[in-house]
Amino acid sequence: MLMSNDWPIAAAMLPMGDAHPATGGAEPSIRWLADLTEVGDAGFTRVDLTDSWVRYGDLSPAQADELAGCLTTTGLTAASLSAIRRSVIDEEHGADHLAYAHRCLEFAARLGIGVVSVGLHRALTDAQRAQLWFWTVDGHRDPFGDAEAWSLAVSRLRELGRHAQDLGILLSLELYEHTFLGTAESAVRLVEDIGLDVVGLNPDIGNLIRLHEPVEDWRAIAEATMPYANFWHVKNYTRDEDAAAGLISTVPTSLELGVINYREAVKIALRSGFQGVICVEHYGGDGLSVSATNRDYLRDRVLPRREYEAGRSRVRQPQHGRAAS
Repeated sequence: MLMSNDWPIAAAMLPMGDAHPATGGAEPSIRWLADLTEVGDAGFTRVDLTDSWVRYGDLSPAQADELAGCLTTTGLTAASLSAIRRSVIDEEHGADHLAYAHRCLEFAARLGIGVVSVGLHRALTDAQRAQLWFWTVDGHRDPFGDAEAWSLAVSRLRELGRHAQDLGILLSLELYEHTFLGTAESAVRLVEDIGLDVVGLNPDIGNLIRLHEPVEDWRAIAEATMPYANFWHVKNYTRDEDAAAGLISTVPTSLELGVINYREAVKIALRSGFQGVICVEHYGGDGLSVSATNRDYLRDRVLPRREYEAGRSRVRQPQHGRAAS
């Protein structure tokens, strides 16, 4: 049973930019060491290896070992890996994205990482990149009602799940707007159709409530998805709705101040049996410092300090960084 003082909270590498060897300039280890040192100096002991920072599935074995050495030097533990914006059902690149995801699983196993998060979201469009906040412009939408596309998602994600199972790690599917993981009902159905207990959900509720359109209540999303959660991206947004004028506005903020009540969300998670890594994220401004604020809020005010009765999860939960029965 995890308590506040030992719950694994990881910093997303999202705020650190692109440090992949192809674009990193000097020796990549110099940049990696500098970025990881900065994360450690912000008070983190664990990181989520977000692949907007480094494309882990494209590293050579020697580069993977070099990155592992940077983690060791800085005293950081890679608690999780998040591979984003590479949908395995992409009409043009789906097979390549599937192969990349398999390589990310192999990388995670090489570094002793216990959980890998993937999703069905696509690369940002030019129109999205031109906005201050990309979610204010529509991106790709999965073809809801298309049985063939759904079947392809199930079969390819099940393939990844079986690979993860063989490697002794967990696979987590990230909630994301307008995809087959874009509503609580659809996300739960997808996990159930995949039918492997090593495959669960990453209930990144922030991805859904930030939309400038009517959205599901965050509590309903949490209640439905948390029984299937094995990893958790957390972030928050302010949300203002003027129904008469038809106006909706959202802006990133800290966990404590946003529309999602994480005190309540954590209670839902505990009674649903969640015992996984929590990855703190933030878009805009000094994302690393806000992530540190979010870590302290969770650790000091929200996560349990006294013994509690955890619920029974419907998927396998991690233990000490590795998958456990």
